[in-house]
Amino acid sequence: MSSTAGKRRPGRRRTPKWLRQPGRLLSGNRFFAPVAAWLAIAYLKLTYATNKWVVEPENALDVARPLLPAIAAVWHGQHILLPAIPIGIKGSVMISRSLDGEITARVAEAFGSRAIRASGGRQGGRIIEKGGVQGFLDMLRALGRGESVLQTADVPKGTPRRAGAGIVTLAKRSGRPILPIAVASSRRHVVRRAWDRTTFNLPFGKSALVLGEPVWVAADADEEALDAARNLLQSELNRITARAYELTGNPE
Repeated sequence: MSSTAGKRRPGRRRTPKWLRQPGRLLSGNRFFAPVAAWLAIAYLKLTYATNKWVVEPENALDVARPLLPAIAAVWHGQHILLPAIPIGIKGSVMISRSLDGEITARVAEAFGSRAIRASGGRQGGRIIEKGGVQGFLDMLRALGRGESVLQTADVPKGTPRRAGAGIVTLAKRSGRPILPIAVASSRRHVVRRAWDRTTFNLPFGKSALVLGEPVWVAADADEEALDAARNLLQSELNRITARAYELTGNPE
């Protein structure tokens, strides 16, 4: 057996045990989720209302409207404020079955989105267990009904800001475009220990929303074409994320 077997990858840190255990207890408490969600909703509304906003392009909604229904794509950890922004793209959002999933689902639904509880995860053998297949089919059906869907492009607890195959496969099967979106704030708190460097937008700052170029995937796309689309999406999301932070006056 390799001497590295069982070791975590460099740079990956697990949440301390003393924090994981109470987190599980709270998440399993039926009274905790609604209270936490209510606080989160109030905080997001406050943050949105007290930030000065820049949108690029200025007519982003007019640009996006003819492309709907679409697959809105964001990076993990950069999506916290997105539900509170009235960008005109409502529909279904894929939310993992993690401990905080119930809270996140309640927040999404409070802002008019429908939660699809599923996660593909990094381990292929756990996709069915975590609802990944059903989640994919639910999003496909939502797009077929004319609803847009929101999905993080990178795989949960995988390599941050590396687009996965699932989102481009969804674009291929649905025939709908992927719309890259980036949101950034000048005042923010970054959870540096988190795998995705989760970023909490803070009130009383300057925020930016940037809409990227749509990514289309042909219905007959082979593996090579799917990988090319994945790389294109990844590059565009990185570009607009950097641009969004630049527009706030406080680059990442």
